[in-house]
Amino acid sequence: MRNTFGNIFTLTSFGESHGTAVGGIVDGFPAGIDIDLEFIQNELKRRKPGQSKITTDRKEPDQVEFLSGIFEGKSTGTPIAFEVRNTNQHSKDYDNMREVFRPSHADFTYYNKYGIRDHRGGGRSSARITIARCVGGALAKLALKQLNISIQAYTSQVGTIALDKDYHKYDLSTIEDNIVRCPDQEKAKDMENLIAQIKKEGDTIGGTITCVIKGCPVGLGEPEFGKLHAQLGAAMLGINAVKGFEYGNGFDGASARGSEVNDEFIPRKNIALKNLADKVTTCTNNSGGIQGGISNGQDIYFRVAFKPVATLLHPQNTVDIHGEATSLDVRGRHDPCVLPRAVPIVEAMAAMVILDNYLLNKTTKI
Repeated sequence: MRNTFGNIFTLTSFGESHGTAVGGIVDGFPAGIDIDLEFIQNELKRRKPGQSKITTDRKEPDQVEFLSGIFEGKSTGTPIAFEVRNTNQHSKDYDNMREVFRPSHADFTYYNKYGIRDHRGGGRSSARITIARCVGGALAKLALKQLNISIQAYTSQVGTIALDKDYHKYDLSTIEDNIVRCPDQEKAKDMENLIAQIKKEGDTIGGTITCVIKGCPVGLGEPEFGKLHAQLGAAMLGINAVKGFEYGNGFDGASARGSEVNDEFIPRKNIALKNLADKVTTCTNNSGGIQGGISNGQDIYFRVAFKPVATLLHPQNTVDIHGEATSLDVRGRHDPCVLPRAVPIVEAMAAMVILDNYLLNKTTKI
């Protein structure tokens, strides 16, 4: 199993949903970065279960403990190890799944690949493992903050309730004003009501998260096998329940003409700027801040599609480990919609991709 992300900035994660703990080791993190522990803990709070009436009922404090790599409030440049203890497992809820495969889950594929699986809460395939990504992403955000690079994601669609695709129309500072994490307060209420109804029915619903990266310098990304949008896409598609990724005008551009979507270059009004990258901007940003696989200095924006959670709280047909037909009536505590808790995970993965590429870009020229 590949459990390590990154090239220079790396995160290796460990743990299972119902194991002792989940955690990770971050390596390649620059020395001298101010480590705001309260900020990191708040990022975990945004992801943790049991935070509202439309999330899973599992209650976990998700308190992170750092074991190395930080001294007197600053990173030392050495590996940063951390762990978050599991404290509220209800493993018996999964006893009836020991020899049965849940539809559309990783049970069948894990069992066939490894010949063994942890059936409790999905084990290693559980979304609880994204705790490590949130901690790694929070550290990356602290480093990017010193570079004036910001990352903001938000829920832009739940079911058929969708926001306009133009993120400029919304105040992204308001997403924490509602439990759905949507910048449109009226539609957020509609989304909340829909998720609550879906939860009551024992069903699930999917949607879309939009992410905007501001302040990214020109030049990040590799021109061939490490294109920046490909790295972002891989990072997002590696998140549990993600089924799609598009950046810039994405699939909408497939039906357009080049004359309609090309981003023409223009000089900035401030002619006192000396660097070429600072002197130039574009009239539009259909490219989503990336051209030729390399950041061009404009906002990077993309959308991530999440499927409905595969765990339904009513009987489903399936098979057991002997290939015999059976049915499964799931117990336990599950999210009816992953979108609200996935927002910080999307931000975390984006932050790690950008920081890793920023550090990698330092090797381009002497």
